[in-house]
Amino acid sequence: RYSEAEPLYNEALQIHRASLPDGHPLIAGSLNNLAALYKSQGRYSEAEPLYNEALQIHRASLPDGHPSIATSLNNLAALYESQGRYIEAEGLMNEALGIRRQTLPAGHPDIALSLWWLAVLYQSQRRHSEADPLYREALGIYERALGQDHPNTQNLRMHLEMFLRERNR
Repeated sequence: RYSEAEPLYNEALQIHRASLPDGHPLIAGSLNNLAALYKSQGRYSEAEPLYNEALQIHRASLPDGHPSIATSLNNLAALYESQGRYIEAEGLMNEALGIRRQTLPAGHPDIALSLWWLAVLYQSQRRHSEADPLYREALGIYERALGQDHPNTQNLRMHLEMFLRERNR
């Protein structure tokens, strides 16, 4: 129901811009939400400046290594990946993974998420030898942190199985 969501996301962004100081992290959150909507609709040229602005706000308003910076990096990287802009996406994904590895405890599910995104990026480029260990590390983290039956664990396990079938063709 994109046509119903878009005006609500725009209204939330307008409210945040009007009521918060420039560069407030909540503005970045609204920008990310609207950009995600545009990305899901294939409106990449509209999503990109919003993701970039959100990342700039997070970098300026939050301490280095803040998890929200990593989230913004991953969001922009996912947009680039969906456009086939793999080199740009890889740099952002590696930066996000680095932040998460430095600031979160080992075995945190957000580290697994970054590993998963990077594995998907490598898989889409048929860089299977690089994707495989990332998928496996991410799955191990999810199994230990979330358990075997958690939806994230099950979803990642399914992705890994599909990847292995593709790789072995």
